[in-house]
Amino acid sequence: MKSTSAFISAIRLFSHPDGTSTFETGKIPTLKPMNTTTFWASTVTEEWEKKRHTAPRRQYVVTLKGNILFKVSNGSTFQIEPGIILLAEDVEGEGHSWEIIKGKEWERLYIPIADGADDFFIQDSE
Repeated sequence: MKSTSAFISAIRLFSHPDGTSTFETGKIPTLKPMNTTTFWASTVTEEWEKKRHTAPRRQYVVTLKGNILFKVSNGSTFQIEPGIILLAEDVEGEGHSWEIIKGKEWERLYIPIADGADDFFIQDSE
């Protein structure tokens, strides 16, 4: 996955109708106004976050520092690092888990997506 001047690499977490979680790779356009109203930064990791859980809301998660390994329902994994946006949309069902695989902390921004707003995610063609 490589970002370009027109797009930033992204991975979207989402739930299937049966409640299992999965992911897909893609991109998000740059310089496109997105429907968000707030954001916050975090360096704190609580234990419940490392166990399987759903996203608390549809949101972009922008990693500033750290390499994180995510795991979905069927055991598949993907890695998030600075330069890859996580789009967390698995708000129902089994959810996902994650662990820090490089370094000791994960610095990130949470940017909630407004209700009903487009996430602007474009899935990679297969």
